[in-house]
Amino acid sequence: MLTDEELDRYGRQIMIPQIGEKGQEKLKRAKVFIAGAGGLGSPVSIYLTAAGVGHLRLVDHDTVDLTNLNRQVCHWTADVGRRKVESAQEKLNKLNPNVTVETLSVTISEENASELTAGYDLIVDAMDNLPTRYVLNKTAIGHEVPFIHGAVNGFEGRAMTVIPGKTACLRCLYRGPVPESKFPVIGVTPAVIACIQATEVIKVLAGIGELLENRLLAYDGLNLKFTEFKVQRNPQCEHCAHL
Repeated sequence: MLTDEELDRYGRQIMIPQIGEKGQEKLKRAKVFIAGAGGLGSPVSIYLTAAGVGHLRLVDHDTVDLTNLNRQVCHWTADVGRRKVESAQEKLNKLNPNVTVETLSVTISEENASELTAGYDLIVDAMDNLPTRYVLNKTAIGHEVPFIHGAVNGFEGRAMTVIPGKTACLRCLYRGPVPESKFPVIGVTPAVIACIQATEVIKVLAGIGELLENRLLAYDGLNLKFTEFKVQRNPQCEHCAHL
C-alpha cells in the first residue's frame, strides 16, 4: 500500500497509465542491486531513488577522487577521500527517505558476487571494467534475474538488457579478449546511458513496455545519433548456453 505522502510524491508518474498505483506499488516492493557508485551508478541510483524503488543495494569499493567529479554526480568536492558508497548514500537518503539504501564498500568478485546479489530482483551493471561485468552477467544468469548493461567511452555509450533464458547475454555480445584500460569520458555520456538503464529497470519492475532485449542501443553524443544493433544468442556461450 502507498501512503498519502507517497501518492503525492509520485503523483506525476502514477498518472502514467502504464504505471498507475499498482505499478508504483511494484516499484516500492522491488529490490535492485547496483554494481558501482560512479559515473553510471550515480545517476542510476538517483533516478531509481526518485522513482520510489523501495530497496537499493549499492556496492563499490572505491573512494571519491577529484578526477571523478566531472561525471559522478552523487559525489561533490567536499566528498573527496570519502568512500563512494557513503557519499552516495547520504545524498540518496536526503533525496527520498522512503527508499532503503543499503551500501557495501567491497570489491565484487567471483567469490562474493552470488552472495551479494542474492534476493534482488535485478542487477544493474554500472561498472567500468569488463571482467567484473562478466562476473555480474554470469551471476544474474545463475539467479535468473534481469541484467541491465551500460557502458561509456568519451561521447559514446551503449546499453542492453539481458533476460536469462530468453535473450543474448553480455558474453554473447563480447566474445574476444578482455581489455583493461583507462578510458576518457565526459559526464553527459553516463548521464544519458544511466537514464536509459534506469528506464529499463522501471519497465522491468512494473512489467511494462518493450525492453532492450536482443538489441544493443549505441549512443553517439558528438553526432547525436542512436543506432540499434541486433544481438543473437550464442549457442556455445559459456555463460548462458545451458539455459
